[in-house]
Amino acid sequence: MSDQIQFIVEKLNQEPFRKNYNLITFDSLESMQLLQLLNDVLGEIDPKHAVDIREELPEQTAKRMLGLLGILKYKPPGSISDLSAFRQGLVTGSKPVIHPVLHWLLQRTNELKKRAYLARFLVKLEVPAEFLQDDTVADINKQYEELMEAFKNLHKECEQLKTSGLSAAEIRRDISAMEEEKDQLIKRVERLKKRVETVQNHQRMLEIARQLRLEKEREESLAQQKQEQKNQLFHAEQRLQRAQLQLKEMHHAVVDSKPESLMKKLEEEINFNSYLVTEKIPRELDSKKNSTYFLQKVVAEPAMSQSDLNVLEIKINEVNAQINQLIEKRMMKYEPIDSKFSMYRQQASIISRKKEAKAEELQAAKEEMSSTERQMLQKTNQAHELEGSEVLKGDEFKHYVNKLRSKNTFYKKKRLEIAEITAEYGVLQRTEELLKQRHEAIQQQLQAIEDKKGISGYSYTQEELERVSAVKSEMDEMKGRTLDNMSEMVKKLNTMVAEKKASLAPVIKELRQLRQKCQELTQECDEKKIQYDSCAAGLESNRSTLEQEVKGLLEERVQEESNYRYINCMKRNLEIQLQRAKEEVKAYVSPDPQERRKAIREQYTRMILEQENLGKKLREKQKVVRESHGPNMKQIKMWQDFERLMECKRECFLKQQNQTAIGQVIQEGGKDRLVL
Repeated sequence: MSDQIQFIVEKLNQEPFRKNYNLITFDSLESMQLLQLLNDVLGEIDPKHAVDIREELPEQTAKRMLGLLGILKYKPPGSISDLSAFRQGLVTGSKPVIHPVLHWLLQRTNELKKRAYLARFLVKLEVPAEFLQDDTVADINKQYEELMEAFKNLHKECEQLKTSGLSAAEIRRDISAMEEEKDQLIKRVERLKKRVETVQNHQRMLEIARQLRLEKEREESLAQQKQEQKNQLFHAEQRLQRAQLQLKEMHHAVVDSKPESLMKKLEEEINFNSYLVTEKIPRELDSKKNSTYFLQKVVAEPAMSQSDLNVLEIKINEVNAQINQLIEKRMMKYEPIDSKFSMYRQQASIISRKKEAKAEELQAAKEEMSSTERQMLQKTNQAHELEGSEVLKGDEFKHYVNKLRSKNTFYKKKRLEIAEITAEYGVLQRTEELLKQRHEAIQQQLQAIEDKKGISGYSYTQEELERVSAVKSEMDEMKGRTLDNMSEMVKKLNTMVAEKKASLAPVIKELRQLRQKCQELTQECDEKKIQYDSCAAGLESNRSTLEQEVKGLLEERVQEESNYRYINCMKRNLEIQLQRAKEEVKAYVSPDPQERRKAIREQYTRMILEQENLGKKLREKQKVVRESHGPNMKQIKMWQDFERLMECKRECFLKQQNQTAIGQVIQEGGKDRLVL
């Protein structure tokens, strides 16, 4: 308990409460202060409850708090018999009741905030069945349920986005990086524009380049369409091959079988399919519906914590134990008369289970057969793609094996040739290394000679000049080739543009005609729209008048229903009173004294006699009290005077003791002075 109170004080001293309590001040809080503190914590969880409890009645406060605690799934400690004590303690602000509630709320504040927020939208408003018979109420209730489902989906998406790892800081960084890249690209484009402006006919060349880019994009889209059409053609060929294979199998089945066997096979298939349709699939469908219903019920409830799950597991274990006990009791009360029926039931259940198992095996075998057929078809298609012919059989396969053997011998010969070439390559690589070493040695000797003669670097500069001249000649040739290519490209682009213009000329003519038609149709559409708006306005006015009439009739119907129910209630009350009057007359007239004693008149007469006797006794007591009142008051006054006298004596005695003590102190002080 002390750990619990310490935890509560620590949480209350933190944000957002900041109460500055310690263990003593918290323990010394009164009941109203404790209730206000509990209400503040509940107001932090749900802002609707942030009120002053002094402004509402205690019953309203208790009802409001119990409602929120029920939504938050708080379970008070103790058994069911303690629930009334819990409610009473919550009304009076009892510490043993308030402290566990505060501890439970402060332990899981964030989780409870989320649960309270979801409860505002997911706690379903129960509408009575008689009100749902009204179409308007039923439609509104349906819209309400659809909005609730939409809220569930949006909340799930929001939670997934929160947990997906995309934070606002990362998005801002990405946006800033994109803006920087955009600025860099804009600057780069401006530099390129400045460079291109110096070239002659740059506008025309840019236009041609733009047209080239558009044509390339169109070419890519056409290539993509071509690939899609190829895929569609491939799938269509696969479907055709499957259909041909099925047709071939059907032909084989028809050729090799007789009408009796075909009829028998069809009967077996019909029996199996009828079993699936009538027994197995409806049972599975019912089980799926039940599981879906329970899952929807679980989803509709607010989120559950681990403690709630533990409580549910305990309840499930208790219910399973009760079921097992009931089964044992039933087996103990087993009667031999039902033994035959139980045996037949067991046999029937065993047969039904075997039937279900065999049906599942048959279905699995059919699925496996269909999957193997699909695999076989895929393998045949792969073989067609690789070889371009069907799977080999018989003599063709032998011929193919002989061909592979001849290719194997040819492969071995080529492999020997490759080995000889690799060996020769190794020798050549070694000679290349030796020549490089000799070249380096000669270069060193040449450099030494140049240093002696005073012309160091002559050979290097000569080689560099030769290399630069060769590179320059190559660049000149490349420039010439690029200019020729550019001129050819410009010519090709001009021809392509002319061809495109020629091909687009009829399309443009058709487009002009279509534009004229479009204008005519838009005018007609505008006219029709004006007619529609006028008609809709008239219908809307009629609808509003009809809605007002319907509303008035509905209100009249509600009023008449309330009058009818009130008259029925009055009629029932009058019938009950009439029945009671008849029974009273019957009992009063009855000659039987026992029946007469049951009459209300007799009961009231007995009660009147009892009350009269009680009044006589009370009057006698009153008379005795009046007679003894004077002496008793005198005695009380004497005792009060005696008490004041004793109090006065006590005060005099205390004063006398104080005066004697002061005199002793004065005498001791005089003696000390004399000694000095």
